[in-house]
Amino acid sequence: MENQQLTTLETITLGGGCFWCLDAVFRRVQGVGRVECGYSNGQIHNPEYEQVCAGETGHAEVVQVEFDPQQVSLEQLLAVFFSIHDPTSLNQQGADCGTQYRSAIYWSEPEQLPRILAVMTQAKEGFQRPVVTELAQLANYWPAEPYHQDYFAKHPGQGYCAAIIGPKVQKFQATFKSLLG
Repeated sequence: MENQQLTTLETITLGGGCFWCLDAVFRRVQGVGRVECGYSNGQIHNPEYEQVCAGETGHAEVVQVEFDPQQVSLEQLLAVFFSIHDPTSLNQQGADCGTQYRSAIYWSEPEQLPRILAVMTQAKEGFQRPVVTELAQLANYWPAEPYHQDYFAKHPGQGYCAAIIGPKVQKFQATFKSLLG
């Protein structure tokens, strides 16, 4: 029997506006095994979409990204993250306003923090305004309802998908050709 090396997968949870946008992009990254839309770092257990959108829970709309670090690094994922949303916009991405749309990085493992801080320091140099991305340990994460998962693939012609998500996906594909899965 051949000696097989087991890969330990990593998880990072990211908020950058509407989770449909992040979901559509990160599903296309090589080495990403799972992307799940969800709600994170709020106050209540098992929130529902309507509660989160109303600003009643303190949760951010996020994607939880599970990836193989031998195929794509945390640093590469964060480079994608900083390129597909505006991390200088406080609690807003485009027309989506409210704390649920905040820019956020929630780490799962403490050893991820120094790596995240290094990427954030580098990312800050690329923006004229201060980066307001929230950085915290993952807490109170809940998966979003099934109809939110892989939304763009299921509804590519829907207005928001065509006008907002499609261009983000195209930008990712043009900018990060080496990361296409």
